[in-house]
Amino acid sequence: MFVFQRKSNLFSVFATTATLAFIFFWTMTTGAKAEPTVSLSGETIYFPMAHVVTFLFLMLGPTKIIGPFVKVTEGADRTLEKEIARNAIIFSGIALLIAGLLGEMILRKHSVPLPVLALAAGVILFLVAIQDTVRQFSFSTHEAAVGAKTKPSMKLALDPLAFPVIVTPYGIAALIVFLAFAPDVKSQLQIGLIVVVILLLNFLAMLFARKVLATLGIVLAILGAVLSVVQVALGLQIIRQSLLAMGAL
Repeated sequence: MFVFQRKSNLFSVFATTATLAFIFFWTMTTGAKAEPTVSLSGETIYFPMAHVVTFLFLMLGPTKIIGPFVKVTEGADRTLEKEIARNAIIFSGIALLIAGLLGEMILRKHSVPLPVLALAAGVILFLVAIQDTVRQFSFSTHEAAVGAKTKPSMKLALDPLAFPVIVTPYGIAALIVFLAFAPDVKSQLQIGLIVVVILLLNFLAMLFARKVLATLGIVLAILGAVLSVVQVALGLQIIRQSLLAMGAL
């Protein structure tokens, strides 16, 4: 009875945290003006904060980590699972911080026009969305090999969980673009806060991955498909706005 109550309490913590995260995102995005923005040739490229949340949640969020985590930690005890999940989030956070700082420095050094950067990001996000729509919760050949041939160990926190499951190349690209378009430090801090909350959700998702997958597997698959379709539309919108800003349309 004690074990059942303890598991129920832990799952309640997960549900409560997920609800609070939803409220956080809803509060941040509801009624938010289009930020960040940039103008060129009389046109303005808009990145509403709601789009930022959607993209980063899709690129870095828990919907794509639950399946891989269950796969690669098969046979691991509960203590090792927690340590792998914790280290994966630490590695991911450090990587995203470094990528954000380096990306901004490189873009500033090479003076890449923001509409061109937005166009490149739109193409990348669109192609990734198409791929995710067709193939949900799939392993790459490398990830499958790791899960099949390697016993659970702390090395899995770095490869493949932190890279490339959580921190994907297109996730880094999206983060760099949003930071580059941020009009001020406040907006950049908001983006950073969004990333922190998403990483926290990733950590909780890994802690309860087996329970969530067993009870909400179909729901997560449907949610992932719906969000991917939304991402396709948003990617196309970014491409259109970028072409308009450059006077190509």
